[in-house]
Amino acid sequence: MSRQKAYEDLQSKVGAQSDASDWFTVTQNMITGFADATHDHQWIHIDEERAARESPFGATVAHGFFTLALIPHLTGMVEPDKPKYPGVALTVNYGLNRVRFPHPLIASSRIRARTQLQSVEEVRGNGLQLVHNVTVEIEGVEKPTCVAEMVARLYFHED
Repeated sequence: MSRQKAYEDLQSKVGAQSDASDWFTVTQNMITGFADATHDHQWIHIDEERAARESPFGATVAHGFFTLALIPHLTGMVEPDKPKYPGVALTVNYGLNRVRFPHPLIASSRIRARTQLQSVEEVRGNGLQLVHNVTVEIEGVEKPTCVAEMVARLYFHED
């Protein structure tokens, strides 16, 4: 698909919400691995016994940035065998405009992501810039664990 055709197609989807991803379980081993990778070993993330005793949540919780880092995996779970953007040579995480963590993500919880395309604009280098609102939900919990406005750039093969 050419950049121009993708642009037109995506413009028609602004404001539409995508399907939700499959549910994904966040384990204590994953949280501990993230703590090891980032050197953030705060007890509330890794000490299960202490968190059960002293945390207001009664268990360990995932780092907010770990939840944020899971978004590409979660959004990639929606129709994983179907290319999201045919003709794209490269997708780049361009950044975030806004991020909030309204509810803690307790270890062993199941999460999923919902996205809504907020805007599409053309950028130099045969690219498009997309802004998505992403909500990461926790199964059985009303408040989301993460709400983020993510910016990505898609670069297409030359026409």
